[in-house]
Amino acid sequence: MGEESLRKRKGKDHETEGGQAVRSHEPQPTSLQKQANPFSFPASVGLISGICMIVGTIIGSGIFVSPKSVLANVGAVGPCLTIWAACGILATLGALCFAELGTMITKSGGEYPYLMEAFGPIPAFLFSWTSLLVTKPSSFAIICLSFAEYASAPFYPGCDPPQVVIKCLAAAAIVVITIVNSLSVKLGSYLQNFLTAAKMIIVTIIIVSGIVLLAQGKTENFEDSFKDSKISVSSISLAFYNGLWAYDGWNQLNYITEELKNPYRNLPLSIIIGIPLVTVCYVLINISYFTVMTSTELLQSQAVAVTFGDRVLYPASWIVPLFVAFSTIGSANGTCFTAGR
Repeated sequence: MGEESLRKRKGKDHETEGGQAVRSHEPQPTSLQKQANPFSFPASVGLISGICMIVGTIIGSGIFVSPKSVLANVGAVGPCLTIWAACGILATLGALCFAELGTMITKSGGEYPYLMEAFGPIPAFLFSWTSLLVTKPSSFAIICLSFAEYASAPFYPGCDPPQVVIKCLAAAAIVVITIVNSLSVKLGSYLQNFLTAAKMIIVTIIIVSGIVLLAQGKTENFEDSFKDSKISVSSISLAFYNGLWAYDGWNQLNYITEELKNPYRNLPLSIIIGIPLVTVCYVLINISYFTVMTSTELLQSQAVAVTFGDRVLYPASWIVPLFVAFSTIGSANGTCFTAGR
């Protein structure tokens, strides 16, 4: 009887002093838990926050500053709008592939767990090392520098802000965003939702202004929209490269899969809703730009959204750099929120 009872007890859980069962000699897995945080919020991300994470990370300063990069390669309005729509479709297809991976391997970290499962630890480690030391910090710093330039520009009318001001403001933005995301997942998610709502305000203002001008008959810039276009393999490839750069961030939600509420439902839904929404916004914003500016004027503009605001929103054109700053800091917050995983 003694040996039989020992065999039954061998490999079973041992009782702790408090009565809680724990396994002996078995390491517990480390993962991001959907539990309470220091602010007593449930540390999980829902559908709305997932959509805001995708939209808020993708829409940064690019669409407001330099959409001329696509136009410069194809040379005409028609191919330019076609490229923007095609880039959105391509980003959506890539994101749907990631959604399939995210529902099969429900681990946070983006590409890292997928490379680990498919190719083993060495490629996964190399990707993680590159992201940790080069890619993510550089991207975070560049976005914060863009935010600092727009945030400080109104205080230095007629001249460029001093570099020391820009760098100090960018450093302050990095510190604040890092502290917020270190303290609370939900707090970082709330901040992302707010900043995404702020950037959607300026997106709506630009789109509605363009629609109103189109309704008033300002369609001359769309006549013969494919005339003088430069269509070649190299020009289309470069246009796609520049367009897809503006869609960067479509894979960010896969970095926080473990913190999603019901990822099997919310991950694909967030992607299916978020990226087509960004695509529609990008195409309509470009249509609004072309309603106000010719191709030549758009190519000569240093900041297209600011030029648009000066021509359409005057004397309220000051809201454009303000909301572009909101948009940029929102992209930085989304990058920090996901990159830490």
